Amino acid sequence: MKYIVSAGGTGGHIYPALSIISKIKEEDKKAKILYIGTTDRMEKDIVPNMQIDYEGIKMNGLNKNPKMLFMFVKNTISGTKKCKKIMKKFKPDIVIGVGGYITVPVVLAAHSLKIKTILHEQNSIPGKSNLVLSKFADSICISMESSRKYFKHNNVVLTGNPRGEEIQKFKKGDKRDYDLSLSKRLVLITMGSLGASTINQKIVNMLNDFKTKSYEVLLVTGKDNYDEIAKTKLPKNVKIVPYIEKMGEVLKYTDLIITRAGATIISEITSLGIPSILIPSPYVANNHQEINAKDLEDVGASVVIREADFEGELLLNKIDEILGDKECYKKMVSSAKKIGITDSNTRIYNEIERLLGE
Repeated sequence: MKYIVSAGGTGGHIYPALSIISKIKEEDKKAKILYIGTTDRMEKDIVPNMQIDYEGIKMNGLNKNPKMLFMFVKNTISGTKKCKKIMKKFKPDIVIGVGGYITVPVVLAAHSLKIKTILHEQNSIPGKSNLVLSKFADSICISMESSRKYFKHNNVVLTGNPRGEEIQKFKKGDKRDYDLSLSKRLVLITMGSLGASTINQKIVNMLNDFKTKSYEVLLVTGKDNYDEIAKTKLPKNVKIVPYIEKMGEVLKYTDLIITRAGATIISEITSLGIPSILIPSPYVANNHQEINAKDLEDVGASVVIREADFEGELLLNKIDEILGDKECYKKMVSSAKKIGITDSNTRIYNEIERLLGE
């Protein structure tokens, strides 16, 4: 079979797309895959480096600025024409859109050529592209049940985020790689870079407050902040790193995570059943991280602290409440696992097969 996969702009779209491609190759040994992305975003470098055939289309995002709106319409028209040419030559059996504005001309072209199409949505609140394209898709795969209400479509399938299945493949890492104790519980703090400077600074200011705690803390500072924070005298039970390359291995032995509420990390921690304290980024489209976090909070898998309310003392109290109450902790683990999906890629591939069978 021949497959076209399209996603772009951010890792939250690109890496689920690559995970789906990996599953397709695993199940269909003779699969021919073409990735369509933008000409100027991160996928243009990531995807070809993975020896995946790539076509770049000039495309921009949709917003209220008249000039940008004009460019969006212009690029959508020209991009759709180019995609049609690509598809007539490549002859895909199915087209899979995994988010980002690049998927608009790709899915529109496929629909006009009567090629089967699937959309995948990672967040609780769908992105603009998927909302626009939903009426043209044959199937919509959602990561969270709360997304269903946004799609007036006959075929919406709960599949989860592919990262939820990918994370299961990681082996449990060795805590000693980070100079961590094998006998103490671990609190992992990883805030990312998107609008997190204020939060990161407040966390740095409170690091000394962890010195009396029985657990250990591993703080991912980000590469830009590491050198400055490394100059600070830290308690023995606090370790810092600029970046964790194999996050899956660390998550496998993490007892509690403090993080943002992006779609990827949500899928990972629910798949593994890790209790969390989530601090949603208010700097994202449609405030979707807060809705992502609320989904976990509502079932008892997470405690949510809004960025505007964040203080070091509040965080310490919440950590102590979770780790200090065995029954509370067990319930959070159980609740996370209940909504976690560990076979997302399999579900998505089953939906691909179903459509191809039609």
